[in-house]
Amino acid sequence: MKIIVRQAIAFSMMVGLLLSCTQRSDRVVAVAVHPAKSKLVYVATEEAVYKTRDGGQAWKRLSEGLTRVRVMNLAIDPRLPANVFAGTLADGVYKSPDGGRRWLPRNAGIQKGTISANVNQLVFDPADSQILYAATTVGVFQTKDAGQSWTERMRGMTEINFIVALAIDPVSPNILYAGTSGGVYRSFDGADHWTKANNGLVPDDAKMASMALGVNRLLIDQANPDVVYAGTTQGVFKTLNKGEAWSRLAVDLGELYVSSLVLEPGNGQHLYMGTSTGIFQSRDGGQTWKATNDGLDNLNIRSIAMDPNDSQVLYAGTNGSGLFRSQDGGESWIHLPLAPEAQE
Repeated sequence: MKIIVRQAIAFSMMVGLLLSCTQRSDRVVAVAVHPAKSKLVYVATEEAVYKTRDGGQAWKRLSEGLTRVRVMNLAIDPRLPANVFAGTLADGVYKSPDGGRRWLPRNAGIQKGTISANVNQLVFDPADSQILYAATTVGVFQTKDAGQSWTERMRGMTEINFIVALAIDPVSPNILYAGTSGGVYRSFDGADHWTKANNGLVPDDAKMASMALGVNRLLIDQANPDVVYAGTTQGVFKTLNKGEAWSRLAVDLGELYVSSLVLEPGNGQHLYMGTSTGIFQSRDGGQTWKATNDGLDNLNIRSIAMDPNDSQVLYAGTNGSGLFRSQDGGESWIHLPLAPEAQE
């Protein structure tokens, strides 16, 4: 019963069905920082997408094509950053070819029967940004043409449909990990086939295996892709061998609901995690943690993003108090209001 309740809470947090699409929201569900222009940041709330060009002093609301669409996550094309993708609630994928000015649906094939997908995460193939994968409530999907068409990639996931998170090996893009409502699955052939990778995550004899452990976020150490972190509904886990075995970290913090994970580029030991009780950071690969919440009005964290060019700058989206920024590696945070009247 406890597991079912956790999953129900996770789903209700993601969907927020009671919030009207036209009502202003302070639930920041996603933050994406431009790969080259550090002051250019996109933020998704449960009612709009916002963009700043000055690090958060002024914002524009991006609405053309998204008037009735609720965005749940964002992904910036690493090679052509003017291309921005948005995963939505029950309306598949949208793409902006012009930095968010207008949004176009890119949904062909990303559904199961008549059921449209809630898109929980979008990730790019590091070798070819025309190839993306989508983690959705009806499975894993792949596009090879930047979203023009999608194909289901679920072979081997016999017990599961609800996919929450994806991660791609930066060195070997044919290796992928999928975070699901029943633990982690892994593919060695570009998502053509999946197998469970739950040793240390989910007991073999777990009842209701398909709902045994919700994995909200997966993070691969870019410098050592054998190391993968999993943020789950019951804490944070780590593998040193591509998912062959997992060990639980931060045991003394209890069964944290982990929503976000961020690793400092080039420093696989420095890790941040956003949880339902605040932000924690570790400087020893997850062995020890300290809370870094000074200045946060709300400790229920939905998303964390790090400036790819300055690891001291982080953004945190909260579940009800808007967006915060840190310029000292998380030691202190300030609130960044999103200007509702500005339009683009």
